Amino acid sequence: MRRLVAALVALWLGGAATAQDFTGLARLDLTGSVVADLGEDLEVRLALSQAVPWRVFTLDGPPRLVMDFREVDWGGAEPAALLRAEGATALRMGRFAPGWSRMVVDLAGPLAVRTAAMRTDAATGEAVVELRLSRVDPEEFAARSGAPETGLWDRPLPAPPAEALTADDGVVVVAIDPGHGGVDPGAEYEGVTEADLMLQLGLELAEAVARAGMVPVLTRADDTFVPLSARMSLAREAGADLFVSLHADALEGPQATGASVYTLAEEGAEEANDRLAERHGRGDLLAGLDLSGQDDEVAAVLMDLARIETAPEGLRLADALVEGLRGSGATLNSRPRREAVLAVLRAADFPSVLVEAGFLSHPDDRERLTDPAGRATIVEGLVRGIEAWADEEAARAPLRRQ
Repeated sequence: MRRLVAALVALWLGGAATAQDFTGLARLDLTGSVVADLGEDLEVRLALSQAVPWRVFTLDGPPRLVMDFREVDWGGAEPAALLRAEGATALRMGRFAPGWSRMVVDLAGPLAVRTAAMRTDAATGEAVVELRLSRVDPEEFAARSGAPETGLWDRPLPAPPAEALTADDGVVVVAIDPGHGGVDPGAEYEGVTEADLMLQLGLELAEAVARAGMVPVLTRADDTFVPLSARMSLAREAGADLFVSLHADALEGPQATGASVYTLAEEGAEEANDRLAERHGRGDLLAGLDLSGQDDEVAAVLMDLARIETAPEGLRLADALVEGLRGSGATLNSRPRREAVLAVLRAADFPSVLVEAGFLSHPDDRERLTDPAGRATIVEGLVRGIEAWADEEAARAPLRRQ
């Protein structure tokens, strides 16, 4: 259906709107990039011209750090210009498969990834990847090392794979949107802030998504305010297959409890079309289509066409997430599937859901959300749901009209 939309644009508008080739190529800024010692730890900082899907892991024998990107133009960067650390002995980078870039840092000893995040400037779109590695014993390093066991990411080192990856090779890109942030703290209850908790949950979900062999894309990786339009743009530019927004509300009284998953209410679709056409640039309304110069009616029609596919996908995604949460033992609301007219659910070109992870106003929910073990149950359920949804959509793919 998404390809059908592109074809209809060409037919209806006589070529006035054309498909764009988005490569997702980011450029490395050497002036803001470094691999350096940070006390006894090791810091890796890479400044990129834009956010792209990425992942990080370690390998043993010998110990090394591997960072994969889709994709980065290293621009002839010399390893010596980046490497300023005793904790690393060598560094190399390059293209290891069509559409995929890799950086490998040889470590002087067993250093495990302690934190890993990508921060994106909402105004410029530029991104900074920051890692911190800490010393661990060899046994722990070996236990934590290894690429995710999946054919989508598992590429031999150093030889590139024989088959090229393309945008249709089935790599699932998950846009994770920790709600609120910065000047918008969200709900606050007894010293607990929604923005802080959802950031922590988002980071943990991103790590679990990467371990499952999928590509996480965070709309924010620190306590910054990112406008909704920028969050959607980041998801589109990364080629997101789905968009999951994380929230935890607070209500008067402690009665509301448990997780629920929201999709866009049917009566909100027309309003969403009108608001998006009014507020957003035409080139950002549908991934792969340039609607610059087209009137609101045309843009709304195209978004309706895109929703013919993405709306059912979103409903199936929401159902799969509820079942995943139930299977992991997470606490669910008495009515876990809900609909609402929410701005974060208005994307037309990929399925979007809002996960209400719980209520800060309920003491049990608040305890679960502030406890790493409690969040781990939620993360496990969400990953289960995403994997089940991705499998179902892959099975449906041959039945879709091209």
